[in-house]
Amino acid sequence: MQRFLIAGTSSGCGKTSVTCAILAALKKRGIQAASYKCGPDYIDPMFHSTVLETPTHNLDSFFCTPEMLRFLFARYSRTAAVSVLEGVMGYYDGGDGSAHTISGILAVPTVIVIDCKGMSDSIGAVMQGYLNYRKPNRIAGFLFNRLPLSLVPLVQRFCKELGTQYFGCMPAHNITFDSRHLGLITAAELPDLQEKTRRLGELAEKHILLDALLKLPCEPLPPFPPVVIKPLFDGDARPVIAVAKDDAFSFYYAESLDLLEQLGCRLTYFSPMHSTAFPEADGLLLGGGYPELYASDLAANHAVLSAIRRRILEGMPVIAECGGFLYLHKMLMDAEGYYYRLANVISSDGYKTEKLQRFGYVTLQASEPNLLCGKGGTLRAHEFHYWDSTNPGSSMTAVKRSGQSYPCCYTTPTMYAGFPHLYLWSAPDVARRFVLKCGEKHR
Repeated sequence: MQRFLIAGTSSGCGKTSVTCAILAALKKRGIQAASYKCGPDYIDPMFHSTVLETPTHNLDSFFCTPEMLRFLFARYSRTAAVSVLEGVMGYYDGGDGSAHTISGILAVPTVIVIDCKGMSDSIGAVMQGYLNYRKPNRIAGFLFNRLPLSLVPLVQRFCKELGTQYFGCMPAHNITFDSRHLGLITAAELPDLQEKTRRLGELAEKHILLDALLKLPCEPLPPFPPVVIKPLFDGDARPVIAVAKDDAFSFYYAESLDLLEQLGCRLTYFSPMHSTAFPEADGLLLGGGYPELYASDLAANHAVLSAIRRRILEGMPVIAECGGFLYLHKMLMDAEGYYYRLANVISSDGYKTEKLQRFGYVTLQASEPNLLCGKGGTLRAHEFHYWDSTNPGSSMTAVKRSGQSYPCCYTTPTMYAGFPHLYLWSAPDVARRFVLKCGEKHR
């Protein structure tokens, strides 16, 4: 299984643009690639998917055991000639969720991207630090972003002196991806993304040593037990889950949706902004996204708002995460400070703040039986949001790895709603409970 990991020295060093450049170049060569993003990122995989025109998957060692991570990697790589992984933050950042940890679990050789703007000899110091900070580290070599071409001989000499490999560079260019408060804007918001990635691919073909990347020696993937998922329903008994999908709601893990289908569900997609009616369905997924940027359009779609409110109050099972949670609020403030009336399933208001409210991994502990687990049950989750709620709920307690804890979430026997995002492969039994409840509604 040919594979390599594009990691970096920090967030913002150019990992995503370099990864997209490599993927575009491989696609132009006719090489079938699979792509992955380390960590709980929703946006970077959208860029990968746009380049390859196939789903991109996440690899997260907080959510998954090493064996589960290997199973998922093997499952989604089985038809690919090469698998390209993009790291998260800096290579060593994130503890047991770091790209360094994942490189060890999957035995994947790693290439470190260094942003060289404003540096010359200091580049060598950064290289030496990454090579020696922790061993083993699986660093096969380096790729130099925003490097003046006049400095190529210098960094090649550094690689030779340090006994590592030079994998090329990306010279300074004007091909940029815009950002907002949650990172890059989504791929769907860039109408010229294909043209930008085509140009990045041309730079990669010219300046990155693609053949050297494709020839990196790879160990066999460490052993793992296969995970057998048996469908709970088939035929006409399969429940239908409506999935909110548009510019306001786009944060979904492809693997979680795949798991729901494996368990015997049918997924149907609709737009809370543009659909004229809510689809016939037995369950609902309201994922994260940017409802605050589209609050006016969401509020104007009275037919879908009222149908969702009615169906949830009638007991339709629902998972609403972060942006989906805000959609269920009585009122939501938009980015300009105006309030709009939304689903009013939860009698609280969502409002804008000026800084990141919650960030990082948490373990949720249930104080009462609910849709996804029994009393005392735990769920692994992740939070990242600037908007807050006048009452974020108290049905669960979120415990951070530091030991800090706080109340959150609204839960009932048919609802999970809160800021924390879930990853269903971290606990397939959670997905089974949701699917079974949707099956009950179907019957």
